[in-house]
Amino acid sequence: MIIKNVNLETVCGITSAIPDNLLDEVAFAGKSNVGKSSLINALMNRKSLARTSSQPGKTQTINFYNVNEAMYLVDLPGYGYANANIEIKAKWGQMIENYLHTSKRLKAVFLLIDIRHEPSENDQMMYEWMVHQGFAPIIIATKSDKLKKMQILQHVQMIKDILQVEPGTIVIPFSAESKQGREEIWQIVESVIELPQGYIEAENAKRTKAAGTAGTEEKRTLEKDRPPGSQKDTSKRTEKESEKKVE
Repeated sequence: MIIKNVNLETVCGITSAIPDNLLDEVAFAGKSNVGKSSLINALMNRKSLARTSSQPGKTQTINFYNVNEAMYLVDLPGYGYANANIEIKAKWGQMIENYLHTSKRLKAVFLLIDIRHEPSENDQMMYEWMVHQGFAPIIIATKSDKLKKMQILQHVQMIKDILQVEPGTIVIPFSAESKQGREEIWQIVESVIELPQGYIEAENAKRTKAAGTAGTEEKRTLEKDRPPGSQKDTSKRTEKESEKKVE
């Protein structure tokens, strides 16, 4: 998907009601400091759309990003922040659970795991809970640029083994630095969401216009590149041939 415009449309806190959006949604969950904000910025081709921080637990709200007026990307609060007190942790958990149960337009959930380390107990609990609730989370193995290429497949398998993933579960190595995995994520998103008819019609009209413009430009280029006098010479030959036929 070509990102033309994106904005943080809705921010939900602990006491906020989940918005009843009319566009499809995809959600991203992961423990604190797993690289969720960096992932969102990379997906949106923006440097600071989602605030990144070395301090874990920065995202404490549910953030709804409107993308191209066609869909929502939903950033869920990071879980497992050790310095948060038990009450806050419980409320964050309730926020995530409430959203996953309440949203009528949620089409896919992505679970972010740091590829460098074994999935934590919180990661395992989140994955198991999602599966138990009927979701089929897609795993994004973040920070793949921190590993050597030969290590990536080994660590992907490690994640699968520890989480005991369901058959067919997709695991995508991702790097916010190199953008590895970005296209694969967007392919999945585009395969599960239903774009609004108005958006589809507008995109088709733009493609048709672009194709027409390209055809006109190609014709102009061909005419420009034609050898001097070639068209004139052809017309003269045609005139002479016609005169001969008349005689």
